[in-house]
Amino acid sequence: MSVVVIGLNHRTAPLELLERMTVADGQLAKALHDLLTREHLSEAMVLSTCNRTEVYAVAERFHGAYSDIRSFLAEHSFLPPEGFSDHLYVHYDSAAAAHLFSVTAGLDSAVLGESEIQGQVKVAWERARDEGAAGPALNLLLRHALEAGKRARSETGIARHIASVSQAAVAMAGERLGGVSGKTVLVLGAGEMGEGMAVALAGAGVADVWVANRTDAKAHGLAARVGGRSVPLVDLPARVADVDLLLTSTGSQAPIIEKADLVEVMADRDDRPLLVVDIAVPRDVDPAVAEIGGVTLLDMDDLRRFAAAGVAGRRREVVAVEAILNDELERYVGATSAREIAPTIIALRERAESVRAAEVERFRARFDDLSPDQADLVEAVTKGLTAKLLHQPTVVLKDAARSPRGDRLVAALRELFEIESS
Repeated sequence: MSVVVIGLNHRTAPLELLERMTVADGQLAKALHDLLTREHLSEAMVLSTCNRTEVYAVAERFHGAYSDIRSFLAEHSFLPPEGFSDHLYVHYDSAAAAHLFSVTAGLDSAVLGESEIQGQVKVAWERARDEGAAGPALNLLLRHALEAGKRARSETGIARHIASVSQAAVAMAGERLGGVSGKTVLVLGAGEMGEGMAVALAGAGVADVWVANRTDAKAHGLAARVGGRSVPLVDLPARVADVDLLLTSTGSQAPIIEKADLVEVMADRDDRPLLVVDIAVPRDVDPAVAEIGGVTLLDMDDLRRFAAAGVAGRRREVVAVEAILNDELERYVGATSAREIAPTIIALRERAESVRAAEVERFRARFDDLSPDQADLVEAVTKGLTAKLLHQPTVVLKDAARSPRGDRLVAALRELFEIESS
């Protein structure tokens, strides 16, 4: 069995394709159960963010698993496999672990070192466990991945300054507006990203922050936290007429703001420009909004370009982060090797103990004249001899684990000692 990851991200696929591949929170349970019904998958986890959609799985057979996951993505996105296969990346075993470690540490993000991905990976793992989709192999991988991400941020400066998508969105807006201090801003969405943007705005001296969300209570709670005001979603168009900046990030699978919604709004603004920053994937704002006079619309593609221009300082930390990730990868591979080889070693020792005990029992009638201490000595000597005989094979098996030689040794031991496969 192998751990594999198959997915696509902001580096391999255009925004339009990432939108189609996004697995919304409400779709996760169905997606995980769907993956588990596939013939070649025994465990699964889906990581879907604004930058990526990835499936981590335990594969019974690699090529079969690739076909299963590609079929899942095709059915989910309503696209033929040939429409996205060229955008997929595939990693397995230690390469899959190295990829996840890099993702969790923020090295594979649009905003280098971003902190939000650590929580997103943790939530994806929790959902997979809740649905019974993550088992021993993925649980081991995710424990090491989260530890790697935690070490990367605590032991290096990779997460200093702008280290989240929400912070980058506010910084990008500030650059376009000449600063956000004194501006009136509407935040659409009160989830993790919306909260991050609202908090960043509050710290940047924004004059007035409005928060709109599908759930009024959540909008009110976030608005109260940042000293702003909540807006009922139905009042959104009217409120947009009064703001300088609209920031959006919801989990909607369809645009919330259409071109027609803003045409009338802009007509009433007396030529005041409006900046819209939409970091949702799928997008909250119809791209056609950019055609309206006076409106500047920025999305995740713009944010990635903005973030790429400002990472020089944190790039110096990449070498230190990669050293940590390599250390954690070595620990993970060692733990995986031990876990995989353990059943064979246990079975070998149980087989040897069974033979030893049977032989001692067969000659027990000849021990009648032995004292209890002498009988105990026989037990100790035979057990010690068995342990010494098994020591070297155990060491060799552990050293050769997860290699072709190790596979051959395991197969030979199972055949020679009649050990059944587990």
